Amino acid sequence: MISDDRPIFQQIAERICADVLAGAYPEETQVPSTNEFAAFYRINPATAGKGVNRLVDQGILYKRRGIGMFVAAGARDRLLEQRRQEFDDRYVAPLVAEAHSLQLPPEDVLGLVRSALGRSPAAAPTRQESTP
Repeated sequence: MISDDRPIFQQIAERICADVLAGAYPEETQVPSTNEFAAFYRINPATAGKGVNRLVDQGILYKRRGIGMFVAAGARDRLLEQRRQEFDDRYVAPLVAEAHSLQLPPEDVLGLVRSALGRSPAAAPTRQESTP
């Protein structure tokens, strides 16, 4: 579950965010403690704490002194908005730039996107498959 490609604390934060988005941690529910994350992933508690505190700084989690960390009200909506913005920045903007460079009319681009969306996810090429 933990990989070497990104800092561990970042992966912990991403895992918590994914679980919030999936509904595993609804708003106002408690998330595991930093010690529980540390034991589960066999990492230093300070590393787990850094990932959790990152989410506190972003307003995704909040601390109840003496009790633990909880998912903040509105956290799921904030995460969805962040993900939408990242999607736009990482995928839509480059797609539009490439479409402009190829002088593709908007209706052709929309047709290509609709066609791709209509394919099953298993049939769509993955990022790894499409790179040499």
